[in-house]
Amino acid sequence: MADIKTIVEEIKKLTIVEVSDLVKALEEEFGVSAAAPVAVAAAPAAGATAAAAEEEKSEFNVFLKDVGANKMAVIKLVKEVTGLGLSEAKAIVDGAPKMVKEGVPAAQAKEVEAQFKAAGAVVELK
Repeated sequence: MADIKTIVEEIKKLTIVEVSDLVKALEEEFGVSAAAPVAVAAAPAAGATAAAAEEEKSEFNVFLKDVGANKMAVIKLVKEVTGLGLSEAKAIVDGAPKMVKEGVPAAQAKEVEAQFKAAGAVVELK
């Protein structure tokens, strides 16, 4: 049996056009396609990577979508969560839908979301 390392070294010496011709010749000789296995193998990996990124997300942005009926409670909550003054908090609530806070740790974001829901507002974690 031929030494694999020797074959790889020989392939390294080829030009791109020669490698392309070699691939075509191997596909014809053995009745296979070099593209199909790569595409099939890459698809699950891409899906797994996207799912892992969603699971590993550790920071969220709190986005106020709708104020709800209790506007005063939501203004107070925005003031408390952001540390802004009353007029700035009111401006955020009046401008809804609007970003309330960015880069919030996951646990804190869930807590803030629960507080807004308790006040009657609709928020989204992005």
